[in-house]
Amino acid sequence: MFVGASVYAENCDEQVCAREHMFCEKGALSNMVTITNLRNIICKGNAFKIVYSCKFWSDCAKAGDRVNFDVSDAIYTQEGTLLIPAGSKVVATVIRIEKQRIPNKNARVYLNFECLIFPDGSAFEMSAKPLTKDGSLKEGPWNTAGKLTAYTLGLGIVGAGAGTGFAFIPNPAKLGVGYAIGIPVGTTVGLITGLITPGLKYHAKAGEEIPIILCEDLCIQRNCE
Repeated sequence: MFVGASVYAENCDEQVCAREHMFCEKGALSNMVTITNLRNIICKGNAFKIVYSCKFWSDCAKAGDRVNFDVSDAIYTQEGTLLIPAGSKVVATVIRIEKQRIPNKNARVYLNFECLIFPDGSAFEMSAKPLTKDGSLKEGPWNTAGKLTAYTLGLGIVGAGAGTGFAFIPNPAKLGVGYAIGIPVGTTVGLITGLITPGLKYHAKAGEEIPIILCEDLCIQRNCE
């Protein structure tokens, strides 16, 4: 059950105490935080980092699955107000998975981050998504490049072997000719093969960090003083 402002409304009138600021994450659209006597309101467009509680594989997940994340380090405003304590949890729901496709299209995972849970069990409704260009999670360009390199080098070696076979008559002087023919052919075939095969699945390790961005204000209740 989420904590609501109505819990305090009977005894307290809400008043703005301060306007504070988050430490900016790259790509965040805001860093504003409104501090009231009832709530800490992290404004829409703010971003912060969370980590996977357990490993996640796109090929083992489906829409509707819950995914748990941890807040490793406490989150403060620049002015020193504690917003989210270390050890808090964030719960997300898988809303869509696009499987990897040909040619070389990586899998994409879409998550809605919908609940923040403090270590004391207090739960707060939230709405956030991954801080990426299209709001999805997928393998990065370095992993994709690594796949293409593996195909290219692998078939380049095969091509070199084939070229050597053609050249070995047995005249050692012709080995260079064989390599010159075999390696370019092999690497070209390897690159083309890498490009026309399915893309990568999305895999994340436990403890892997991702940034998320708030789609709506995140309202965290405070005790009425």
